[in-house]
Amino acid sequence: MSTPTLTRPEAQTGDSARPSRTERMGAWWIAHRRDIAWIAPVIAVAAVVSFVNIAGSPQRIDDEGTYTAQAYAILTYGELAHYTYWYDHPPLGWIQIAGYALLTGAFARWDVAVLAGREASIVASLIAAILLWVLARRTGLSRPAATAATALFSLSPLALQFHRTVYLDNLAVPWLLLAFVLATVRRSQLAAFAGAAAAFGIAVLTKETFLLALPILAWVMLRNAQRATRRYTLSVAAGTLVLIGGGYLLLAAVKGELIGSTGQVSLLDGVLFQLSDREGSGSLADPDSLMSATVGMWWQLDAVFITGGLVAAAMGVFHRRLRPYAVLLLALTAFMFRPGGYLPVPYVIMLLPFAALAVAGIVDTGARWVRRRAGVRRLVGGAVVIAAGAAAVAAAPNLVTQLRGFVAADLDRPMREATDWLERNAAPEQRLIVDNSMWVDLVEAGWDRENVIWYYKIDTDPEVAAASPNGWRDSDYVITTESMRTFPTQFPEVTGAMQNSVPVATFGDGDQSVDVRRIVPAGADTAEEAQSAAFTRQSELGSQLSVNPRVEMPESADDALAAGHVDARIITVLGALSASHEVEIAGFPTVFGEQSPIARQVEIVSVDGEPIDDEAAELLRRVAGSVTAADVEIADGTALIRFALS
Repeated sequence: MSTPTLTRPEAQTGDSARPSRTERMGAWWIAHRRDIAWIAPVIAVAAVVSFVNIAGSPQRIDDEGTYTAQAYAILTYGELAHYTYWYDHPPLGWIQIAGYALLTGAFARWDVAVLAGREASIVASLIAAILLWVLARRTGLSRPAATAATALFSLSPLALQFHRTVYLDNLAVPWLLLAFVLATVRRSQLAAFAGAAAAFGIAVLTKETFLLALPILAWVMLRNAQRATRRYTLSVAAGTLVLIGGGYLLLAAVKGELIGSTGQVSLLDGVLFQLSDREGSGSLADPDSLMSATVGMWWQLDAVFITGGLVAAAMGVFHRRLRPYAVLLLALTAFMFRPGGYLPVPYVIMLLPFAALAVAGIVDTGARWVRRRAGVRRLVGGAVVIAAGAAAVAAAPNLVTQLRGFVAADLDRPMREATDWLERNAAPEQRLIVDNSMWVDLVEAGWDRENVIWYYKIDTDPEVAAASPNGWRDSDYVITTESMRTFPTQFPEVTGAMQNSVPVATFGDGDQSVDVRRIVPAGADTAEEAQSAAFTRQSELGSQLSVNPRVEMPESADDALAAGHVDARIITVLGALSASHEVEIAGFPTVFGEQSPIARQVEIVSVDGEPIDDEAAELLRRVAGSVTAADVEIADGTALIRFALS
């Protein structure tokens, strides 16, 4: 009888033992397709609503220009900032904007540089929305509740206003949420906790106020750490965080700016400015305080979400899984009201994801109690669900109104018009004092960076002051915006420029208005005297021209000449033309936006009874150019001659 022979199967080695990439992707899709079905529509809607009309609403502000210009400086000049970097914020925020712009070509894609920064902010907020959904699921929320949290975070009017604005906080939020997501991982905790610490370090180096979340992150890590490896994983996380923070200190130390000395910037001075030297925002009880204005703006945008978030956080303290995030929201809110503290306008951005998580978590718990509990808990759950429904109904009208404004209003039009006016009417060699939100656009339009002065720096940066030994008198124009008009006493040089200037052009009205003002070194009073003398001289010359039979004009143009409201250079050119030609003019149109009563444009419709052809156009350019530099535009047989501001 033969003995059976046993054969050992050949061991599978190499790729044959490992699923293919297609198989792994298929398995991942099967495992997550329900999650994707819930979250994808919300992210898609949030992306559309956030990106539509980002060029129109809200109006650009100075802070946006600052972070955008600093990102631009990294890519263009290889410098951390377009002026002296003085450690007011860690630089990682605008480094991220610069990286995004480099990878996507954002600066080349937009004609307004700030919009590149807005694009980066919105992308960061969309990533944050996905991470919030993951965190909500990790916290025990159902898929519908996690989706509701994401929708609140993405589509609340308060969120839309700030997510489409270039604030460092928007770039820090996804890193903070990633830190919390990794802190809730149960497997491979060594890598997860190290990643959480790294993400949190990046969040803090993006916006320093996010350091306030450190105790809560440590609490979440401690709660979730496995007992057997807790000491090791937490030590690695702490070491990672210290290493990242130490990198920032090392940067300052290598540059010799850790502590600094008199006349030198330093990290210590930057920290002291943020913690103690900065003027406080006042009290909420004072209606004229900065705090009242800031909180009032938040409240006007979405009072229902603010109220619901705080109420839900107070209830969430008694919910085990929600407790850390509820405590974080309440602690951050309490921190706002510390005596003598400064409240940044974008501070609320850090609160938004946790408010959304608290609201969705409490409503989700209430719905579960209604379905699965009896007695008092069922009644409480029903009350929570009813209150949530009532709040949604109450919030709907404001949501519709605010959404209409975000997608349809063009609040930034005055900024664009002012920039266009400067490009057409001011010379690149002229020095401008500007809001930082137009700094990059003007530099790209041809101005030397030394001739475009961010208004904040003329009073605070020694290098800028050294380049302007006569202060505001060394500049030609000051372009005022609401941010410049808000703090008139804090910047003496800017105040001097505004008080000793005359309005040339105004765009928009109210808080959105942008004024172009020509600086008069001898003082605004002398400008008024010079204008009065110009009226008299131009009235005499204009009266002579108005009776010239070789110059035909409408009655309105005749009246403007007699009143002295026509630039003397126009009168000279028309007089020279009439010496050998018959000229017909349509009038003296005002340059769009300009407020000056003296017209510096003339529209000529015919020379010797014929429409303006190439020969007549050459004649006009020759005669006008002999008087002074002038721009001659020919269109549809008419000529528009515009003289530079005198």
